Amino acid sequence: MPVTPVIPNYITVHLGPPNSNAPNVRVPFTDYIKNVASSEIYPSWPESAIRANILAQISFALNRVYTEYYRSRGYDFDITNSTAYDQAYIDGRDVFSNISKIVDEIFNDYVTKGNQIQPYFTEYCDGRNVTCKGMSQWGTVNLANRGLTPYQILQNYYGNDINIVRNAPVRNVTESYPGVLLRIGSPASEEIRTIQRELNRIRQNYPSIPPIPDANGFYDAATKAAVTQFQKIFNLTPDGIVGKATWYKIKQIYNAVKRVSELYSEGITISEVERIFSEVLKRGSRGNDVKAMQYFLAFVAYFNDRIPNIAVDGIFGPATEEAVKAFQREYGLTVDGIVGRNTWNRLLDAYYATLDSLPDEYRSYSSFLYPGYTLSTGTSGNAVTQLQTFLRVIAQNNKAVPMVTVDGIFGNQTKNAVIAVQKLAGIPQTGSVGPLTWNAIVNLYNEYR
Repeated sequence: MPVTPVIPNYITVHLGPPNSNAPNVRVPFTDYIKNVASSEIYPSWPESAIRANILAQISFALNRVYTEYYRSRGYDFDITNSTAYDQAYIDGRDVFSNISKIVDEIFNDYVTKGNQIQPYFTEYCDGRNVTCKGMSQWGTVNLANRGLTPYQILQNYYGNDINIVRNAPVRNVTESYPGVLLRIGSPASEEIRTIQRELNRIRQNYPSIPPIPDANGFYDAATKAAVTQFQKIFNLTPDGIVGKATWYKIKQIYNAVKRVSELYSEGITISEVERIFSEVLKRGSRGNDVKAMQYFLAFVAYFNDRIPNIAVDGIFGPATEEAVKAFQREYGLTVDGIVGRNTWNRLLDAYYATLDSLPDEYRSYSSFLYPGYTLSTGTSGNAVTQLQTFLRVIAQNNKAVPMVTVDGIFGNQTKNAVIAVQKLAGIPQTGSVGPLTWNAIVNLYNEYR
């Protein structure tokens, strides 16, 4: 699921109320809007009224898709055709030619409100048989006859602070769940940062959930504690691990407390969804995300001569692209040279598998290799012991790094030492250890030992 709204190529419609056994149909988004508009309004209405209604129908549908309103409740569809819940869609009906033409012009325009980014929940009703707090469909006809533009008609019902987003991108929309369990040790990611932000907002309504002070994408002890308490409140297995059920329950409750699927919404602003981790890595990308990916890829390539070796320099150039394509061919992925969710997850799996099957001649070096999972507050075990051993030697030789106790438990003392090394190495000072920080610590250790 993209951070900011896009127009989906297809939308899945349930042909009945949410809990019914009715079938689903998957239709192109433009065909869906043409059908809804032809079912809800009259082609003889003034064009301004038709356009205002179509914009409201587009925004309503996109709000359902963007918030994963039904999918977060366990359904396998995006919207229903029940007017008690959503919009009228009559499977197989003919559409009116003038409505079809207008939809083709504006299908990737939608309404937002104020500084909110989610498609506005443009509630509406016919205005004759049913009235509501949103737009009156028959009322739009009167306003159009008075000479109001589509935007002015929408302002009349939804307020002067609405905006029309025009020419939004169109692409396939996948479910937001990342497809892997999120837990202590998971690689830092935007998905972890998302649940951290959402849990901190949910906490305002459910104050027994402990705060997550550092919503930085690293799954630490504070994140696990917040997830566990959330799971207890909402009758999920309280294991502190975010699987699909917990992910979508968090999304459902977040949307509810933010009221993003209501006419009067707290809404979501761009500052709340700004990314620090790249959505995809491709030719031309630069930075620490690229460097981390190259670290894993170079390691796998070292033991697989069908994948070319690359420099770990943070620059996604032609050599890195070719190595990514070779990896994708080797592991049965779409060969596009782009590191998206599927390629990234498969690369991590390949790294873990390579670590587990190291040839005997490399076993003596295994303690210097990144263990394959993020070390952060709350982590314990042999990898933490090894990390602390490295840090202790560094601290004995560099006063900028505080001394640590080698006890196998990643607490604040270890975190502070990690931050000191990150500062020396010019790495973001998160206090958690991913592949780049591990590599920097090992390199410093090797200088001093």
